[in-house]
Amino acid sequence: MKLSIDDLHKAFESRVRLGIMSALAVNDALDFTSLRDFLNVTDGNLATHIKKLEKEEFIGVEKSFVDNKPNTTYYMTDEGRKAFEEHLKVLEKIIKSQK
Repeated sequence: MKLSIDDLHKAFESRVRLGIMSALAVNDALDFTSLRDFLNVTDGNLATHIKKLEKEEFIGVEKSFVDNKPNTTYYMTDEGRKAFEEHLKVLEKIIKSQK
């Protein structure tokens, strides 16, 4: 079986989007501030990448209020988890094929 980087999902080419998905893969949900601080990115940068993942329906959003302040929380959808796991499997196969 011939593997190619073309088999990787385009949505995960960005290190920020890869980071978002990685963080959400090991957490049920994370709020905007936690993601921003964990990834060490600006609000605008994070918002742009979140919108792209939302458009793909890979992450979902829940808005609420905590102590009368708006709080936005993100979680990985089932479709997002499947796509991310497939992406990681292809990466692993590519790495193993180079040995």
